[in-house]
Amino acid sequence: MKVLSNWLRSYLPGLTAGDRELAEALTLRGIAVEGIFDLGPGNGHLFEMDITTNRVDAMNHYGIAREAAAIYGLPLAPLAAAGFAAGNSPSAKPPIEVRMEAPDLCGRFTARVLKNVQIQPSTGEVRERFALLEQKPISNAVDATNYVTLAIGHPTHAFDLDKVEGAIVLRRARQGEKLKTLDGVERVLDPEDLVVADERKALALAGVMGGWETMIAPETKNVLVEAAWFDPLSIRRSSKRHGLHTDASHRFERGADFNAPPLASAFVSQLLLLAGGGVEGGLVDVIVPAAAARTAGRPRIALRHREVRRILGATEDGRGVDWESSRRLLQALGCGLEEAGSDAYSVSLPSWRLDLEREIDLIEEIARVYGYDRFANTLPVFSGAVVSPPDRAKQAEVRRGLLALGWSEAVSSSFCSAADAAVFAPQPGTAVAMGNPLSEEAGMLRPSLLPGMLAMLANNLNRNVSDVQLFEIGTCFSGAPARVNERPALALGLSGASDAGPHLPLRAFDFYDIKGAVEEILDRFAAGPVFFEPFSGAAGLAPSWLHPLRSARVVAAGETVACFGELPPAEAQQRKLRQAVFVGEVYLDRLYRLPLRHPIARELSRYQAVRRDFSFVFPTAVRWQQIAEAIGGLDIADLAGFAPREIFRGGRAQKAEAKAAAGLPAGHYSILIGVAFQSPSRTLRDEELQSYSQSIVAALEAIGGKQRA
Repeated sequence: MKVLSNWLRSYLPGLTAGDRELAEALTLRGIAVEGIFDLGPGNGHLFEMDITTNRVDAMNHYGIAREAAAIYGLPLAPLAAAGFAAGNSPSAKPPIEVRMEAPDLCGRFTARVLKNVQIQPSTGEVRERFALLEQKPISNAVDATNYVTLAIGHPTHAFDLDKVEGAIVLRRARQGEKLKTLDGVERVLDPEDLVVADERKALALAGVMGGWETMIAPETKNVLVEAAWFDPLSIRRSSKRHGLHTDASHRFERGADFNAPPLASAFVSQLLLLAGGGVEGGLVDVIVPAAAARTAGRPRIALRHREVRRILGATEDGRGVDWESSRRLLQALGCGLEEAGSDAYSVSLPSWRLDLEREIDLIEEIARVYGYDRFANTLPVFSGAVVSPPDRAKQAEVRRGLLALGWSEAVSSSFCSAADAAVFAPQPGTAVAMGNPLSEEAGMLRPSLLPGMLAMLANNLNRNVSDVQLFEIGTCFSGAPARVNERPALALGLSGASDAGPHLPLRAFDFYDIKGAVEEILDRFAAGPVFFEPFSGAAGLAPSWLHPLRSARVVAAGETVACFGELPPAEAQQRKLRQAVFVGEVYLDRLYRLPLRHPIARELSRYQAVRRDFSFVFPTAVRWQQIAEAIGGLDIADLAGFAPREIFRGGRAQKAEAKAAAGLPAGHYSILIGVAFQSPSRTLRDEELQSYSQSIVAALEAIGGKQRA
């Protein structure tokens, strides 16, 4: 919004502050001046302003001047239009009939008839100020309505009275009714649109745009000046319905001043009659009592000074906001105050401030105009204590582990499309639809983090970032709209190649890279028995978003805590991913049930470790997990560690391994297990080592192993 500093000063004759000081003072009070431009000698400055949507009262020069008057404690020049009555004359016959047939959509309508006007270009102050504002002049009638909107913020409209047939009717549009608006477009109206009409036709889309048929032309002689108050919701719906956003609709849909129409009509008439003509009859002013009661006649609010001091606290001078300052600031903003005891006022609210509803709103206004920068810097009193989420430490450990591996954390949207929800929901039909979605592509609460992860991977790969390692920790949703369940989850996304080090070639990421990341996460929890189980392609148990032959699930403490693997070709092609992509999801709600693993530092033993090797043949069905559990379950205090050293499988051995694999029956494999024993306090004796070895052999034979000679 563009504002002239000289125009503001015309309402503030006592203002001595410079334009830049004024701009800074307004900005600190929430009436933001974003740019100041010098207009040359004698013309002051042009302010580029950003007025928030709740402050429609400040979307004009007089409203901003009211704010400046309150800031500097100056008198504000009163608005008056000489020679015009504020309302109807009881004895005068109305010059035109006005019928209110939609009182729920129009709360007030004023009409004034001007006869023998002269339509000509604007002159004087109107033309000069329009030039400084880069506002295109049209004619004195149209310019008068635009000028008054800029001056006091209330939109008005001028009709060619000779083209109006009979009475003015405020009604809903008829089904299929058409109106050609001032932009030259013929529009089909909706029965929920409010129109200003005569006895035969619609004249204007109320509060949005006037009609072509009754617009002011050079030959116009008689004018009907309309100034009204329309229901904000109705205007917003009509504006959206017809794709028309005008200066009028911008103000009406945010809540115009209910008491402004008579004054706005008077100012428009005064400007138009400067070129000649006269007024016929008095002002026709139709008021709907219910609308007046909920706007200009809102109930008074009790304001207690002890609440003002309690909430606002100390000022920089140490005195706080005194009662006299509170009274002065509120009166400057247009509030009426009556004493309601020694420590309270009963406050009437100005008709132009529909955003004021409660005592706290008045206290906020006092603080705003007094100046936030004038309050002492203090911390609020807090009697409780900061309570961390129960899983904060576990989440931090997961994040720390992935960052240490070189992964980058990312954040995606909490919404997804219905198609993605169907693919990635853990169970069919559990995704939650939004009641008022932003778009079709964001109509569901995400049942999984993977739609967002794949979108982020595609975004990187399509912008020539070919090596990507991303993770996201977030919340997933399931259930029904009436009862939505939330659970934490972790998504992993991997594609491209890994930098193996200086002077070494890049190595393409594969299945085992994402498996290693999952293992790193699980290793930070005391998960007990953990095993990785590949999905069986024939069984069809793999999720649809995983390749059936290149994926696996992780089971810990009897529950599936993660699924990961390569994205199947069909899904990759649909998302236009041209290189292999590996994804995974960790169900953190299940993982968080396990305690964190707490590393214990032990003193290094000064005694020599003893290593023994055990060579066994096992059926293919026996996995390393079972072997590890068998050895780890033995009560051997001096067991320092064990690991597989060699594995040979029958029928698949290379030439160098042929001798070692010779004689292995089909469906079996040979494994060499290295075991270390060490005591922290003494050298181990041969009989102890022999006993430990026999225990290990017995444990491995118990799970189907056969020791090789």
